Amino acid sequence: MADPYKTLGVARTASEKEIKSAYRTLAKELHPDRNKDNPKAAEKFSEATAAYDLLSDKDKRAQFDRGEIDADGNPMNPFAGMGGAGARGFGRGYPGGGGRPGQGGFRDSEFQGFGNEDLDLGDLFEGLFGGRARQAEPPPRRGFGGMGSGRPSPPPKRGADIQYRLAVPFVDAAAGRDQRITLADGKTISLKLPAGVEDGTQMRLKGKGHEGPGGKGDGIVMVEVTSHPFFRRDGDNIRMDLPITLDEAVNGGKVKCPTVDGPVMLTLKPGANGGTVMRLSGKGWTKKGGAVTDGKPARGDQLVTLEIQMPDDLEALKERLGDWKDPASPREKFGL
Repeated sequence: MADPYKTLGVARTASEKEIKSAYRTLAKELHPDRNKDNPKAAEKFSEATAAYDLLSDKDKRAQFDRGEIDADGNPMNPFAGMGGAGARGFGRGYPGGGGRPGQGGFRDSEFQGFGNEDLDLGDLFEGLFGGRARQAEPPPRRGFGGMGSGRPSPPPKRGADIQYRLAVPFVDAAAGRDQRITLADGKTISLKLPAGVEDGTQMRLKGKGHEGPGGKGDGIVMVEVTSHPFFRRDGDNIRMDLPITLDEAVNGGKVKCPTVDGPVMLTLKPGANGGTVMRLSGKGWTKKGGAVTDGKPARGDQLVTLEIQMPDDLEALKERLGDWKDPASPREKFGL
């Protein structure tokens, strides 16, 4: 696989947020469902997913940056971490420096590195593991741990991952309701959404990919949260605008208000103003990493903004008002 940074189009110093954003953009652009007539898009999509899997894993990213593994996650240097820099050798310390008998190292005169063309690897490993062998013929050069040339054979590859796109209704995503998804093998399973799920969230289904020499790959599910006609997300909260009539604003009372869990009764105080924000506790979005109560994640709140709706027939209202004028000065705070 190519350099994962180049695949995602980010710098090596990119933050986790920048890497995630770059992957989302590519995933939406290259997803097979949107490029059915372009087989190369599916290949690029898989490359982008593999690059994101590596760079989103802090340990693997650090190993790749240090040159310990390649872009496919395979070891680059079996001697990494055993002393000096890469294949330079063990001459002045093992591991990490020192280099004196009894201190986990070697004498400078015993071994200076791999640069000597006359160096016999058999001598090297005899020195490492207990002195020179007393035999007429040197041992066969099998490398370190039976690895032949010094580089281990790559493990058999797992099968390819299978990409899925799951459209989740806004109200289900907010409340964290389980979803049903049909896999490539025809089986339908129940999928539990993670707390705080958002558009672009990826879920990994272990062993639900294609078969391969090293076992099955995984299923990668990308969540797409659908929009809603009047609910909108604001962090862990959900916002909506609730129209009320003029008489409800003047007299107060109870009015029905929709939530993602179904309608509830909202109590208005007499003289409610337009723009007033009322809070419905625990009717918001599931909180990522939040507390769990009765097996369910904590949730944010629903914030309801009141909108006073004037009547269609203003003549009847004018007759009732007559010559009455409101003595209030609502714009006085603006100096008007």
